[in-house]
Amino acid sequence: MTSAEKTRAQKARELAEARAFGFLATLSERIPGYPFGSVMPYATDHQGRPLFLISTLAVHTNNLIASPKASLLVYEVEAETEPLSAARMNLMGEVKPVPEDDVAEARRRYLVRHPESQAYMDFADFSLYRMEIADVYYIGGFGEMGWVSHNEYSAAA
Repeated sequence: MTSAEKTRAQKARELAEARAFGFLATLSERIPGYPFGSVMPYATDHQGRPLFLISTLAVHTNNLIASPKASLLVYEVEAETEPLSAARMNLMGEVKPVPEDDVAEARRRYLVRHPESQAYMDFADFSLYRMEIADVYYIGGFGEMGWVSHNEYSAAA
């Protein structure tokens, strides 16, 4: 399958899995109604859902505890020099602690992507969180854009 034959959902999954960080927007607890942005390392699980290792000391964690709604902006490295022609997307959903049954696999996947985090993975104030995706908006460059349902995104190989 060539790049031109890939679905938007497949391209979105590839972008999410190719990158190791994104820009997480949460709803500010300090100034209600305003977004709060953080650069966030992440990994993905088997459904492409972002996994975050976050501390209770972080502002974004307190924002997520107050309201789990968030958006993760992910973009190709080329966006740093050619922002309008590079692929990028917003993953939108709710970010909550990883359920206990999924922690071992989430931990394994996160450490594969971010082995340096092993040094603080077990600190008491750090926990793994996962975004349950509600919707995805993908832009592949000029003239290629649109919504990708969470079902299409999760099923894409």
